[in-house]
Amino acid sequence: QVQLVESGGGLVQAGGSLRLSCAASGRTFSRRAMGWFRQAPGKERQFVAAIHWSAGSTYYDDSVKGRFTISRDNTNNTMYLQMNSLKPEDTAAYYCAAARFSEYWGNSYHLQSMYYYWGQGTQVTVSS
Repeated sequence: QVQLVESGGGLVQAGGSLRLSCAASGRTFSRRAMGWFRQAPGKERQFVAAIHWSAGSTYYDDSVKGRFTISRDNTNNTMYLQMNSLKPEDTAAYYCAAARFSEYWGNSYHLQSMYYYWGQGTQVTVSS
């Protein structure tokens, strides 16, 4: 069982930065792939970034590539999303997610179906 709690959201001006955190409980965090997703009002939840359980591989949606960085600290059961050069279109609720199965990694890292455990979300608002 994994429980996830996001923090770090807020209001920021365009061009600014925020760092989101995802604190996880459970002994299997270090063996689970993790991801960040976001959902803007009236839109479907979309993939943002994913990270292998060893942190050896990371993947990003094209819309955030070069601006966002996903990382994790397996010692402290925490995942991060550093967001730089924020744009108004980045405004959304951001969710962290943990993979359904331990030590699973495949081409589905960008699909919601790969993840089973979800946080409650943290709001990011970027003003123009």
